[in-house]
Amino acid sequence: MDVQEWLETVPPLAIYLLVGLVIGLESLGIPLPGEIILVSSALLASQHGEIDPVILGACATAGAIIGDSIGYAIGRKGGRPLLAWLGAKFPRHFSEAHIATAERSFQKWGMWAVFFGRFVALLRIFAGPLAGVLRMPYWKFLTANVLGGILWAGGTTAVIYYVGVVAEAWLKRFSWLGLVAAVLIGLTSFLVLKKKAKKAQAQAAEPELVSAGE
Repeated sequence: MDVQEWLETVPPLAIYLLVGLVIGLESLGIPLPGEIILVSSALLASQHGEIDPVILGACATAGAIIGDSIGYAIGRKGGRPLLAWLGAKFPRHFSEAHIATAERSFQKWGMWAVFFGRFVALLRIFAGPLAGVLRMPYWKFLTANVLGGILWAGGTTAVIYYVGVVAEAWLKRFSWLGLVAAVLIGLTSFLVLKKKAKKAQAQAAEPELVSAGE
């Protein structure tokens, strides 16, 4: 049973709570499939009227903002020993190389790393704790956190929901060309944001590559 099929067996209230909790824990620094749960739930909402996309988006946004804020507080209190502990517990996600890359992104881009980090799985997990460890001013972190959370969580919910609605209508008319066009248009904005975020991360990693070559 995949995520979509499993969610169909869960009551709407439980889906709202599940989305908020999973995204909150992921934003806090625990590697979880927050984006997969959100996309699957938004798509399910487009097919079942019992799930309100507005409430779903609000729960996802709240989970993202609250989780990131808790992660910031933990990172600020735990400091670098926290990153070492996370590296021992989750070596695949919190390896020294990943931490170094994320840290360079934060040092170069500041609050924009928090904002764009929402659209990159690795940075989405790092954003809160690392911002706290690096002692980014909280008002800067909170501004980027709120704006990024609203755009990523609320925006993803809206785009996937309306793509699902349009897709279902086109499928009923047996027009696969219309379906493809709807999906492409709906996802373009998010692909652009993810590309910018990955470009920023790559640029932040360039100094290390240059020094290694020397």
